Amino acid sequence: GLADRLRPGAATTLAALRALTGHAPTLLTGDNPRAAARLAAEVGITDVRAGLLPEDKVSAVRAQEAAGRRVLVVGDGVNDAPALAAAHTGIAMGRAGSDLALETADAVVVRDELATVPAVLRLSRAARRLVVQNLVVAAVFLSGLVVWDLAGDLPLPLGVLGHEGSTVLVGLNGLRLLRETAWRRAAGPA
Repeated sequence: GLADRLRPGAATTLAALRALTGHAPTLLTGDNPRAAARLAAEVGITDVRAGLLPEDKVSAVRAQEAAGRRVLVVGDGVNDAPALAAAHTGIAMGRAGSDLALETADAVVVRDELATVPAVLRLSRAARRLVVQNLVVAAVFLSGLVVWDLAGDLPLPLGVLGHEGSTVLVGLNGLRLLRETAWRRAAGPA
């Protein structure tokens, strides 16, 4: 209750998250208010809410969502689990995380390194872009095939080739996230 230690890379991680989201982070903790304020000051967090119960954390998350924000919660304890569940996205820190937090979160960072949280955010954004690209590619191919068939005479082998070709393109496009460069880019600076 008197003092707590920052995790390695906390300041860098918060700066990266601030740059990625465009919003200042909030510290929601059940810890001692003085200790929480001291830690927050070390990493540049100005919005500190300490001495919170789990339901207070959930209320804070819901208030942010009611204001129109998507909320990302990072936590590792049993007391964080309700907030992780209430958030738009919950990330549990794996090694030190409680079983309840790990089961409740949307994503789990297995290594207990805060620096991986911005990388997870970058990778999820890249995955979302790929999904949208794949939907567009599939829609264009299938729409073209339907129009060709309705306007003229689409031979069955060309229809099958077009459909399966679009499936192959979508699959190959999705595999781009597995390349080493995608992971290095996600782990790098914003």
